[in-house]
Amino acid sequence: MKTAVFWGCRILTSQYAYELSLREVLPKLGVELVDLSESVCCGDPIKSVNDFAANYLGARVIALAGLTGLENLLVPCNRCHFTISESRNIMKSDPRISGKIKDLLREEGLQYSEIKIWHTIDFLHDCIGIEQIKKAVIKPLTGIKVATHVGCQIIRYSDLGRVDNAENPRKLDELICALGAETVDYEEKLDCCGYSLILSHPDSALSLTGSKLKAVQKLPVDSLVVSCPDCQTMFDSKQKDAETTVGAKFSIPVMYYTQLLGLALNVDENRLGLNMNQSPVDQLSAKIASHQNISRRLSGT
Repeated sequence: MKTAVFWGCRILTSQYAYELSLREVLPKLGVELVDLSESVCCGDPIKSVNDFAANYLGARVIALAGLTGLENLLVPCNRCHFTISESRNIMKSDPRISGKIKDLLREEGLQYSEIKIWHTIDFLHDCIGIEQIKKAVIKPLTGIKVATHVGCQIIRYSDLGRVDNAENPRKLDELICALGAETVDYEEKLDCCGYSLILSHPDSALSLTGSKLKAVQKLPVDSLVVSCPDCQTMFDSKQKDAETTVGAKFSIPVMYYTQLLGLALNVDENRLGLNMNQSPVDQLSAKIASHQNISRRLSGT
């Protein structure tokens, strides 16, 4: 199948590993990604300043996706997915704003039309399917335990129509189990990463990051797995900064689900961008390799 894809800003400017890993794993699951004709903003950065402009930019992304002639649009970034989904809801529910936005789009030769919007998690879980992923696994991650962090914006607010249940999200956990790994639940699972405060109140942001990392470090897990570039920034890139803020030492491998999936599909680590992660992901890679070597010896292969 083919799907249009909108990368947003952060993935293309700092979280390259997310793009790399998606481009590696989706073709192995029978999916061809089709990039939009432009790299544009979803509108989120100006939402608190000019709500109409933000909704226009979100609708413009949908209009650009329509030019591909495809039925599906993949939006891997939680923040972009939220903003574009809000814009789509405005286009459905407010004829006055919808009319103004459509007029502006026509001025540049664009036409707004509905398209199915997916995030990485529900695209893999609901569209491709757990069974298809299980069949594609080459190196099961047997013996690996992970904690999951879904992020705030793909599960709230429920009226917007989100990726998973707001109180008990399970899709990311089920996708991990499809690789042969296990997930461990914990009380702080739904706590925020802190990214939304990083510019205005950096100490408060890093305090939230550190508190969650403290909780994860107490668990019998080998990694924290995320699916959001903002969350990855906080838990991976800023893990050392969070240490200073909360007075703790962390050594927690943090990676995108698509990177973990790539390892199970036997994709080279560098092609998944693991060399770009700043947390100690080599610990997890070594443990996965060790378990797989043991499994081969036991099976006599």
